[in-house]
Amino acid sequence: MKVRVLGCSGAIARDCRTTSFLLDHDLLVDAGTGVGDLTLDEMRGIDHVLLTHSHLDHVAALPLMVDAIAGQKTRPIQIHALQGTIDALKAHIFNNTIWPDFSRIPDPATPFISFHPLELGQTLELAGKHIEVLPAVHTVPAVGYAVSAGKGCWVFTGDTERNPALWARINQLDVAMLVIETAFSNRERDLAKRSLHLAPHALASELDCIASGKSYPIYITHTKPAETELIMAEIQRFDQTRTLARHISHDIRWLRAGQEFEL
Repeated sequence: MKVRVLGCSGAIARDCRTTSFLLDHDLLVDAGTGVGDLTLDEMRGIDHVLLTHSHLDHVAALPLMVDAIAGQKTRPIQIHALQGTIDALKAHIFNNTIWPDFSRIPDPATPFISFHPLELGQTLELAGKHIEVLPAVHTVPAVGYAVSAGKGCWVFTGDTERNPALWARINQLDVAMLVIETAFSNRERDLAKRSLHLAPHALASELDCIASGKSYPIYITHTKPAETELIMAEIQRFDQTRTLARHISHDIRWLRAGQEFEL
């Protein structure tokens, strides 16, 4: 399975695109502004969209992508998300005020998009991939995903704060790569807590939940552009401290748009 990072920033700026991942050529995970770097042919190849939650940085490009390619596809683009996320999309985006309701255009029998509700803990098979819906802790209904194509899992936390249920499940999986958010620096830890995001001090506690003997690369996503260097420096400091104190070291890296991984 190929994972292509289209966007992984917590906000926009030059060369900073918000969350979106293309798995192989046909499955999109979140639909932030990074989708805009795809060609029309690449967008036409997308059959399924998995959404973690309804916040704009994760869905902003979805209505624009649908408008660009839906008329050229023979089947609806399937959008998979929690019911709360689907309800938010219908009420606030595909509402014939902000954007046309493509779930009823060109007609209800043959729409450009179709919505498919997910539940926490659900597993499904899409586009040759096994997908599990993982718990997230955020200000709106939210999930993460574990995706595999016969080998280890690509695990994406989505937006989340401290999340014991997530680690209980991750520790049971064969994880090949973990993508975890750290949106704010420690100087913004109060804001991170209020908005249910991680800062490096909280990330340190979360990584302590990784079961003994488990080791895999950890990629940091969703950093605010103005704080990325500070966030990564703070993460490096806590990891060095833990290595000295507990002899526990993690392979922690900053995720960048344009990166591709084979799993």
